Amino acid sequence: MYNMLSDKKLIMLRPNEIKLSPNQPRKSFDEYELKLLSDSIRSSGIIQPLSVRKNADGEYELIAGERRLRAAVNAGLRRVPCILHKTDEETAALYSLTENLQRSNLTVFEESEGIERLISEYGMSQSEAAARLGIAQSTLSNKLRLLRLSDSIKERIISARLTERHARALLRLPDERREEALDRIIAEGLTLRQTEEYIFNLLNPIDEADDIPEPPVRKAVIGDVRLFSNSLSKLVTTLKNAGINADSKKRETDKYIEFKVRITKSCPDVARSTQLKIC
Repeated sequence: MYNMLSDKKLIMLRPNEIKLSPNQPRKSFDEYELKLLSDSIRSSGIIQPLSVRKNADGEYELIAGERRLRAAVNAGLRRVPCILHKTDEETAALYSLTENLQRSNLTVFEESEGIERLISEYGMSQSEAAARLGIAQSTLSNKLRLLRLSDSIKERIISARLTERHARALLRLPDERREEALDRIIAEGLTLRQTEEYIFNLLNPIDEADDIPEPPVRKAVIGDVRLFSNSLSKLVTTLKNAGINADSKKRETDKYIEFKVRITKSCPDVARSTQLKIC
């Protein structure tokens, strides 16, 4: 983690003497909250001084406190208290972003853009940037992934005051499906859990055929068929015991069991054949 140089002092500057830094991560300000802060400053002054440094051109450049500076201008202050730090541009950018992260003053996309700018402009790796900002690398990576969303979706997420995890859930969808999904999330006021379930269902649609119950499978009454088969065999045995010339043959297929019972008439050269099929 970096440290601001200890060589610093308190000075009073006119607001127009302070130049805004291009590295300021914050891009938007809530007008109502800004008015409340202006009223407070008008009544009690600035309690926490702004942080500034001198840039290469000898100008006072804001490190942290743009919201306080804007409110002070609205309140009509002629001079504002500032702490002058002797530090370089990279350290100032890190300090500005870290202060805003700790205060939760930034939108989720301002955080992501600030981190991306640090990495691209100062040649840091993700692990180095995470270490110097004091956050986990996985957290930093998740924030950078949000930059894949289109500008229009980013604006709508901010306007609807959705969370970072809402935005991350949308990333699971292909680009062309995000706007429509966001329409429903906003219109129905879906919670994070509802949003995640909704997107999961979009990605894993249920086949309509799966909803149609299959006809019940007819169970063969195996026990009854075997019982009937045994009864026929006993019948043939009974006929034989009674002196009647009778015999039987059994053939079983996948569809049915076939019994053939032959009983000889009193006339030896004439026979009657009876065939039974059990389906």
